[in-house]
Amino acid sequence: MLLYVDARFASPYAMSVFVALHAKKLAFDVETVDLAAGANQEPEFAAASITRRVPTWVHDGFALSESSAICEYIDETFPGTPLYPADPRRKARARQLQAWLRSDLMAIREERPTFVIFYGAKKPPLSAAARAAADNLFAAAEVLLQRRSENLFGDWSIADVDLALMLNRLILHGDAVPERLVEYANAQWRRPAVQLWVESKRPPL
Repeated sequence: MLLYVDARFASPYAMSVFVALHAKKLAFDVETVDLAAGANQEPEFAAASITRRVPTWVHDGFALSESSAICEYIDETFPGTPLYPADPRRKARARQLQAWLRSDLMAIREERPTFVIFYGAKKPPLSAAARAAADNLFAAAEVLLQRRSENLFGDWSIADVDLALMLNRLILHGDAVPERLVEYANAQWRRPAVQLWVESKRPPL
């Protein structure tokens, strides 16, 4: 198994797959792709990835990109810790959350890029648009965590990693976040597989 990730280990989507593979206790190699140098456009990688994006994962000659597709494939193919809830409605809710985090909240992603998390970058105060996006994020997270569980759906799921990372764009920058959500994100961040990614050796910016 081979996982292609960005050279700076800053992609939240590569992190999601990295954690998923560790959760399943699967052995895999990691190869970095220098996106800034356009390495994702090189013919060999482009042919395998199709979308020319990281993460791209290769298993037994089958290459797949897009993190949520990879995580679902891993969960359906390999035994071990489930990555998604078994209950169809909870699984659908987890996938709903993942899709939303990947397609919305653009103001947060632009003003609090993952360099804030993995490099300690400092940015200006949030714009009105980013504050509004943050309020939407907090409201959704509080609804999903209303049972005050450590995880979103009882047992841990890969959606917990995705939500914690989005929250940590704000928390680790020092922006105001409700204490309940800080506690949740901190608990998810302490997971050993998450810490393996966080502690990856990164080139300087």
